[in-house]
Amino acid sequence: MQTYIEVPFILGDGKSFPDGLIRVTRGQRQWTALVEVKTGSNELKAEQLERYLDIAREQGFDALITISNEVPPMAGQHPTRIDKRKLRKVALHHIPWSEVLTVAVMQKEYRGVADPDQAWILGELIRYLEHPKSGALEFDDMGPSWVPVRESVSAGTLRPSDAAVPDIAGRFDALMRYAGLRLGRQLGTDVVPALTRKELSEPMTRTQTLVSQLATTSSMTAALRIPGAVGTLSVTADLRAARITCHVDVEAPREGRPTTRVNWLVRQLKDAPETVRLESYAVHARGTGCAELLRVVRENPSTLIGDPTKELRTFRVALTSIAGTKRGRGRGAFIDSVLDAIDDFYSQVIQNLKPWDARASENAGVRVAALGQERGPRRHDVAGPGAPRAGGGLVHRRPGRLNQPSINSDSARDPRVQRHRRAGDLFPSERDQVHLPVR
Repeated sequence: MQTYIEVPFILGDGKSFPDGLIRVTRGQRQWTALVEVKTGSNELKAEQLERYLDIAREQGFDALITISNEVPPMAGQHPTRIDKRKLRKVALHHIPWSEVLTVAVMQKEYRGVADPDQAWILGELIRYLEHPKSGALEFDDMGPSWVPVRESVSAGTLRPSDAAVPDIAGRFDALMRYAGLRLGRQLGTDVVPALTRKELSEPMTRTQTLVSQLATTSSMTAALRIPGAVGTLSVTADLRAARITCHVDVEAPREGRPTTRVNWLVRQLKDAPETVRLESYAVHARGTGCAELLRVVRENPSTLIGDPTKELRTFRVALTSIAGTKRGRGRGAFIDSVLDAIDDFYSQVIQNLKPWDARASENAGVRVAALGQERGPRRHDVAGPGAPRAGGGLVHRRPGRLNQPSINSDSARDPRVQRHRRAGDLFPSERDQVHLPVR
C-alpha cells in the first residue's frame, strides 16, 4: 500500500490538489483512489467533488473517497448530490469521522493488534480523534428545518409536500446510524440500522415512509440491529407529545402456563425501572394485547393475561422518556434525548434479556430426573440418554457425531479429556458419549 498527500493534478486550465491518494497493489492488480477530507463544520462541495471525479476518470483511477462529519442516512449513500453521469467509471465512497473512530476503537480494544508499533499508532489516532479540537465532531445538528417542522407538528399544519420534511426525515435516519456507531463502539460489535431489502436498494423509499409517517402521526420510527440481542431495538420519536419510546419484542416461551411465561419475563427484568411497560400478545388474537407497567405485573402477573385459554405468543418491553426540543446538542436537545434513551434502554433492559431456550429447559428436566434416579440403586450397565453414570454424571448422546465439549466447560478442563484429545480420541470406549458433571 502506498499513500500520498496533496498530489497536484492539471485538469483543463486549472490545477487541483486532492488531500490524498491511496494505491493498493496485489500481484498484477492495482487499485487507486483519491481522498478528500473535511473537518469541523465544513461540508463537501459538489463542484469540487465532480472535478476530482473527472481527474480520477482521466487518470484511470478507481474511486474517490470522502471523509467528513456529515453522516448520511444509511451506509452506501453520499451526503452530497453528485451528477450520476460522473459515476459511470469512478466509484464514490463516503466515510464519516464517527465511523472512522468506531472502527479504530473496535480494532484496538476488541479485536486486537498484534504488532506493538501499529497498536501504538492506532491508539494515538484514537486519542487524536477523541480530542475536541481534532475537528472530528459528533452528530450535533438536526438542521435549519428542525424548528419550523417541530412548530408545524405542534400546530397540526404539517403536510407531506412541505420541502423541509424530507430533510428532517433524512437527519433522523442519520442520527440513528450515528447512534448505532456510538453503541457499537461501546459494545465492540457492529450495530446497524434495521432496514428492509427494498429500503437498502431504494433509499428514497425509506425517506418517503418517514415523511408520510411524520405528516400523519407526528412521529418517526427506526430500529437498530444489535448482534446477540434478544431482538431489534426500535425507537419512536413523537414530536407532538415530546416523547421518545424504545421497545423490543421478545418471543414468549412455547411451554408452560400463561402466568409461568409472564414470570419468565419478569424475572429477567429484576433490575429494570418500574416505569417499563409490558405488553402481551396471544396467538391468533386480534387488536391490541394487554399492557401494564412492570411494577404492577411484578405484584400480579395475571394482568398481562387477557384470555387464559389462549397461548401467549410475544411480549413487548417498552420504556418512554422525554424528548428534547433543541436542534443542537446539550441539555434539552433532541439529539441527546434520543442517544440517552437508547443507552438507558439497552443497559437497563435489553442486555439483561435472553431468549427462551427449549433445549436448556429439556436439559434441566433431564438433570432433575437423573438426580432423582441417583438416590436409588445405580445401574452402570445402562448408557441411554439421561441415564446415571458412575462418577456422578450424565451421558448425553448426539446421533451421527461426537458431542465435543466447549472450551469453557468443566469437562474440557478435565485432565482426562485433555489427554484423550491429544491422543486424537475422546473416551475411546464410548466414542458416541460424553461424560458431563452434574451441576
